[in-house]
Amino acid sequence: MRNKKFLWVLLALLTAFILAACTANEDAGEAPEEDTGAAEEDSGEDGAVGGTPDLDGKTLYINNGQEPTSFDPSVGFDQLSWDPLNNLMEGLTRLDENAEAAEGVAESWDISDDQLTYTFHLRDDANWSNGDPVVAEDFVYAWKHMLDPETASSAAFLAYYIEGGEEYNSGEGSADDVNITTVDDKTLEVVLKQPTGFFLDLLTNPAFFPVNHQVAEETSDWYADADTFVANGPFMLESWEHDNEMIFAKNPEYWDADTVNLDYVHVSMVNNTNTQYQMFETGELDVAGDAVGIPPEMSDELIEGDNVYIGENGGLEFYRFNVTEEPFQNKKIRQAFSYAINRDDIAEFVVKQGVEPAYGFVSPGFTAPDGRDFREENGDLVAFDPEQAQELLEEGMEEEGYDELPPVVLTYSTDDTNQAVAETMQDMFSEHLGVDVTLENQEWNVFADAQQNLELLFSRSSFLNDYSDPVNFLESFITDSYMNRTGFENEEYDELIQNGKSETDEEARYEYLYEAERMLAEEMIATPIRYYNQVVLEADGVEGILRHPVGYFDLKYADKSE
Repeated sequence: MRNKKFLWVLLALLTAFILAACTANEDAGEAPEEDTGAAEEDSGEDGAVGGTPDLDGKTLYINNGQEPTSFDPSVGFDQLSWDPLNNLMEGLTRLDENAEAAEGVAESWDISDDQLTYTFHLRDDANWSNGDPVVAEDFVYAWKHMLDPETASSAAFLAYYIEGGEEYNSGEGSADDVNITTVDDKTLEVVLKQPTGFFLDLLTNPAFFPVNHQVAEETSDWYADADTFVANGPFMLESWEHDNEMIFAKNPEYWDADTVNLDYVHVSMVNNTNTQYQMFETGELDVAGDAVGIPPEMSDELIEGDNVYIGENGGLEFYRFNVTEEPFQNKKIRQAFSYAINRDDIAEFVVKQGVEPAYGFVSPGFTAPDGRDFREENGDLVAFDPEQAQELLEEGMEEEGYDELPPVVLTYSTDDTNQAVAETMQDMFSEHLGVDVTLENQEWNVFADAQQNLELLFSRSSFLNDYSDPVNFLESFITDSYMNRTGFENEEYDELIQNGKSETDEEARYEYLYEAERMLAEEMIATPIRYYNQVVLEADGVEGILRHPVGYFDLKYADKSE
């Protein structure tokens, strides 16, 4: 089967090479897993086509797409960093085979009657790869480092549930105010500012991984190279050739090392779907799709194959409106643009790969107290309705006194799929609203800064859940949130989210969250496009890789038969 497919893909690649003479092609951007450019040339280097090294032991060959942003768990706030970190390190809890928070470094914990104080008991045999014991101070050091304003961690808001965390991070408090303490070397106490039923799940996020405080105090950039990196997870960082490859080796100091089947994991950095697929077909990769995805033009064929894994991936592609700029200060104009988008067509004919169109903001996969899915319970909140879109546009323009709509620029981060979606939306706005929208693409770093600074009028966004609760996406739009990036401020919405975090009655808590999502749809400060999924190719003999709907892929139980 592989040989026939390989001949087919070579023909496709040759065609792409010929077309490249007529069509410019740009790579990289916000969603590297969706880069669909033509194949890179054979470089002959390790990790590239034709250069995969042989390792002495059972080795899994995977692809991370690009260089991790940072292996400092507080700084690498993206999938490029946290996917590999989830296999090199471990927090107090770890997602198990059922995607539920289970024991990690902590072998047990106690929760006070008021649900505010958590006391974690660390394993006696939890060690770092250099032989140092993992101690409670490693967590205190790491979490305060995340909250330190000088660190400027994008993940710091995740620790605001801890008493004193937000105050320290905002500069209104000190590190001493953060209520995490070491009872002894193997006992950690954490006090929350309000009951948080999903706290144990939250702690599976890599932002809460420990840092060997002794190593970090001696070497501030311990995380930057293999020679100084220390791990406490199933694998350790054997080598790291930046922008090319990493090699993980089984960590003999890991408390559960007997469960780990692989001797090595070879991690390539190929940010190109066609090149990645070619490597998979020639046996240079055992897995293709986790970081970069599969070629969209081949998705219909591949997702029907024998070696494919398809699963949910809690997240959303959406577009933000800047409500501080014309014409999107007007709610009806924002609604008009949303109603003009045919999400079914975008999912089926543009993105493909079996993705689902999004008619709400919270992705499927979150179970409500009544056993139903959050998405099913709250239903469709946006729609494709060209007639209503036109009516809303006219009403909004009349309210603002517009004879002509001010210019609209739609901006996306450079990526082939992002471009295809943007061009499709541009055509829809022209057809259904009679509005000519200008497209602009920017490289990811420039784009991210511009969006954060409210310099973009209408811009693409993506969100992957940091923890398994619907409030995680919804809290992005509270006033002054780092993730807001729309200019939206609403005290009623802020209160709904606060109640959606602190309410101890789960049915009542979900009601707050349902109402908050409905308000997002009514205000239409952002418009959903499609939900993310996971489509991954696995070679024969590969098994045991955990891919959680919300979380980071886990190789602890992975195996490979020769």
